[in-house]
Amino acid sequence: MIMNIEELSEFARKKGFFWTSSEIYGGFTGFYDYGVNGTLLKRKFEHIWRKYFLNLNDNFYEIEPSDIMPEKVFIASGHITNFVDPVAKCRKCGTQHRADHILEDFLKRNFEGITAEELTKLIKDNRIVCPKCKGELADVKPLVMMFPLAVGAEGDIKAYLRPETAQGAYVNFLRHFNILRSKLPLGLAVIGKAYRNEISPRNLTTRMREFTQAELQIFFDPNKLDEHERWNEVKNYKVILYPVSQRGKKTITLSCEEVVKKLKLPKFYVWHLAKVQQFYLEILKIPETKFRFKELSEDERAFYNKIHWDIELELESLGGFKEVGGVHYRGDYDLSGHEKISKESHKIFFDNKKFIAHVLELSFGVDRNIYALIELFYRKEKDRAVLGLPANLAPFQLAVFPLVNKGNLDKLAKDVYETLKKDFDAVYDDSGSIGKRYYREDERGTFFAITVDYDTLKTDDVTVRFRDTTKQIRVKIKELNKTLMQLVSSN
Repeated sequence: MIMNIEELSEFARKKGFFWTSSEIYGGFTGFYDYGVNGTLLKRKFEHIWRKYFLNLNDNFYEIEPSDIMPEKVFIASGHITNFVDPVAKCRKCGTQHRADHILEDFLKRNFEGITAEELTKLIKDNRIVCPKCKGELADVKPLVMMFPLAVGAEGDIKAYLRPETAQGAYVNFLRHFNILRSKLPLGLAVIGKAYRNEISPRNLTTRMREFTQAELQIFFDPNKLDEHERWNEVKNYKVILYPVSQRGKKTITLSCEEVVKKLKLPKFYVWHLAKVQQFYLEILKIPETKFRFKELSEDERAFYNKIHWDIELELESLGGFKEVGGVHYRGDYDLSGHEKISKESHKIFFDNKKFIAHVLELSFGVDRNIYALIELFYRKEKDRAVLGLPANLAPFQLAVFPLVNKGNLDKLAKDVYETLKKDFDAVYDDSGSIGKRYYREDERGTFFAITVDYDTLKTDDVTVRFRDTTKQIRVKIKELNKTLMQLVSSN
């Protein structure tokens, strides 16, 4: 069963995943709080992401730059000039709307990348009015999406909350290049908050004003764009693609070697496409039919990108394939911009030559991915609902129950729980019937349920129930930790 967005919102709220921030005051649009289960799921996604992508190269590291940066950073990056949303204000009620979103809602097409003048004409030609009060919409104007800050006692220092984590890696590149023994490629990863003053935040955690990104900025020698030392690992691996030429048609599947030859993409870029796809299909266990890379045309892609393919997952609650990340070849745009504004040379000496490093960015919206995981792994069966997450993502890997709260079963169950929680994310539950406890844990994704029953007192073993199949096996308490470790690693 596919949940619609209202059902997913209710599930996420009731089961402790996420809900609108400050809800006792009516909620704060565009901001979300994560509950116990949502926080555990989010942290596990971040941990898995960190472990996977930092291990792609021995010279990839995680850093933690500031969320607040001075205005000059964003002059250099081009955000002050280019990071704008097209806004149409209602002449009657004064509400400001994202012009491209209004058109998308009315005409059921994507309008990102279209100029303000073109959006204004489309609104007038199609007689589109304010969705709130049916008033006339004024001409579309650009609005800077960043949150400005006045820093200092006098408020005389202009700064912004960062709209992306990337700039923290760029302004720190030179220092890290020197600290890390002047080697390329160099990867600097950031998992942290970004802030955008979205005019029309919507679709729960897929479009927010405060959100979490996981980004890896890979600095490399531009002369080596069409090579990768581990190319043979992926050259026959097939990637799922939706090029501009296929718009309105089906996706295509090509080997990495074919992508280089037919689509003229460089090997360094394609190697990382393959690794991103493997992360989704092999690590997160996303079905192949739900995944694709979508190419963005020159008009659609961000102002700083030379090559831009979005990572998309099919989310029926949102009407089809939606972006959850991207692979962006940014060239030397960012480092050259910072060199110009900071007046500090960003040229490095590497491999007997001097140049400005180029950047390949792997960018992931953590909140969007959490939303996608909940939708894609939720299912309803005859008498239960199951959040069928892989064991490494489940908020709790196991739950421990006493069959009943008497006959020393509760004491023994507590002892088993205290032992297991040292190595697993475990929960103890003795409330309600055993059947209700099973189904309660199934719905929030708990992978195994361990029940201490009367046989345990005689044979010193427990029942281990598998979430997905409801199959049960008996395992000796002394072997329980080892057996569960094996089961978790294989699921």
